[in-house]
Parts: sequence; C-alpha cells; structure tokens
Amino acid sequence: MAERIDGTRVAVLVANEGVEQVELTEPWKAIENAGGRPALIAPERGEVQAFKHLDKGDTFPVDQPLSEAGADDYDALMLPGGVANPDQLRMSPDAVTFVKAFFAAGKPVAAICHAPWTLVEADVVRGRTLTSWPSLQTDIRNAGGNWVDEKVCTDQGLVTSRKPDDLPAFCAKMVEEFAEGRHPAQASSVS
Repeated sequence: MAERIDGTRVAVLVANEGVEQVELTEPWKAIENAGGRPALIAPERGEVQAFKHLDKGDTFPVDQPLSEAGADDYDALMLPGGVANPDQLRMSPDAVTFVKAFFAAGKPVAAICHAPWTLVEADVVRGRTLTSWPSLQTDIRNAGGNWVDEKVCTDQGLVTSRKPDDLPAFCAKMVEEFAEGRHPAQASSVS
C-alpha cells in the first residue's frame, strides 16, 4: 500500500525563474496523490517561470512569498532542481534561513538534481550522505558531505536524487520520509 501523508503541509521552495519543470510537477503530483498539501513558495509574489532544460516551460502561481513563509507553517520541505533555481536561492539569505529552519526542527527535506546547492549554502550537508547532479559532488564534499552516485539516497530525513530520470524513486522515497515526519537526529546535527 502506498504511503499516505494526509494533511501534511509541504513547502515547495523555488526561485521565481529557473526551476526544472518536471522536478517541480512530478513531486507536486506525488505529494497531492498521497494526500499532502503542497504550497509553492518563491522570493517574489506572482508567478514562477519553469524551464524544460534550457527552454521556457509553463508558469505557476506563487502560493506564498518567502517573506511571509515560515518553517513552522509546514511539515516538510521539497526543493526542485534546475541549474538557475538553486543558484538564485543560495544567494538569498531568506531562502537559506528558511531551509536551515527545517533541518533545525528535524523536519524531512527532499532535494533533487542541482537543489543541494542550496543545502550546501545552508551548511546542512556536513556529515550526511547525499546525491545530486554529478557536477555538485565537489561542492558537497567541500561542505563536509559524502556524495554518492545513486538514484535516491536517504540520510536522517533528507532525501536526494540526481536527475529527472530518478523521479519515480525520488517521489516514492520523498513521500515515505514525509510520512515518517520529524527526525530528531537530524535536528541535533544542525548548529
């Protein structure tokens, strides 16, 4: 039987431009299909411009601007990829603080493809094993993480995957971790 996360509030944090569309839409569907309540959070009100690799994709309405969002309002965090998306988020002190708060509270976090760049900036990969798009492996190792080349990796409530091809495994593991809820060991490792 598939995991259920009925009523679980999931923050889906993206920049207003540059998110890889399939890495936003497929996890979103998985969250909804499991009974969760995703909310699109972005630095600015209005819309998010998604991309299909380097071409513009669809736009999606922002549910809540980052300035009005707090980790206390959500049970879990999902970070889609796309090269430009996490590159912009890691330059936003508000986004970095938002991400750190989920780890400090021991709440589950899922990140795919280039999204771990934001995790590196938030200094939450130290001592953890994770995966990502291969070009991030040096950044993750330099931040004290252990990078592995696996389609999905879980470490104390953190779920990571490499690329869109990994989405089926990523979405299943993400929902499983979101169903488990808080991970106290995760909170103790964040300073």
